[in-house]
Amino acid sequence: MIDFEVLHRLQKILVERKTAAPDSSYVASLYAKGIDSICKKIAEEAAETIMAAKDGDRLHLVHEVTDLWFHSLMLLAQFDVGVDDVVAEFRRREGISGIDEKKRRGAGK
Repeated sequence: MIDFEVLHRLQKILVERKTAAPDSSYVASLYAKGIDSICKKIAEEAAETIMAAKDGDRLHLVHEVTDLWFHSLMLLAQFDVGVDDVVAEFRRREGISGIDEKKRRGAGK
């Protein structure tokens, strides 16, 4: 079972760092650089996740997915979206076929 409390604690820190001085932390510095920099970091972490998966290295995969989640949570916090919003969407989709979900959202989304 996922420990949502650790994600909530991280979310709180990420929200606090949005307004922190850029030189005070890595997160604050990335927020100061803007959305494009955060998105670029997510793309980088996604690529590293794919490479770890292709290498078949489970521990490396866990590390890269953790980095991907971390930066994704940063992006969500930038838009005032939280862990609970994502969990609610997972709950909404539970039991719905992926094919049906894609049809509901429209082709290509």
